[in-house]
Amino acid sequence: MSQVQVETEATMYLNAFKGRFTSLMRWEHLDDFWETLKSQLDDSWYIYAVGEAAPEQTSSAAQVEAFINEVDQLLRAEHEEDYCAIVYADDHQQPGFIKIFDPNNLGVSCGFSENPPLPGWVLSKMKPVDIESALRPANNRRRWWQKIFD
Repeated sequence: MSQVQVETEATMYLNAFKGRFTSLMRWEHLDDFWETLKSQLDDSWYIYAVGEAAPEQTSSAAQVEAFINEVDQLLRAEHEEDYCAIVYADDHQQPGFIKIFDPNNLGVSCGFSENPPLPGWVLSKMKPVDIESALRPANNRRRWWQKIFD
């Protein structure tokens, strides 16, 4: 694969990552969403734990279903709200990109923020890139900080 293809795929992934997502506001919406997703599962999904190395290979449908079951339990146990609102999808009926926010690192996951927190996990049909590196703020703050002590 050429460097241009890799850069193009990375750009496409980041554009999709920054694209339009809608929340699954209620737990019952999440239940319906998981059932819809499970009925469509195949071996074309990447499971990406943000902060870990981006996966090179897709997961099997069984691995994705196991992940869904585990992350659902985690979200319900640790997100102590009567609403969900921490799972976002590009399409609730035919998803291709899903962001799942870690209940222990929410910051401002909804609404507007210049620096919203990154999701804890991403499910996508596109090969992921290292989101933390790709979206890291410019070094202007580091340079500012270093100038103070020069």
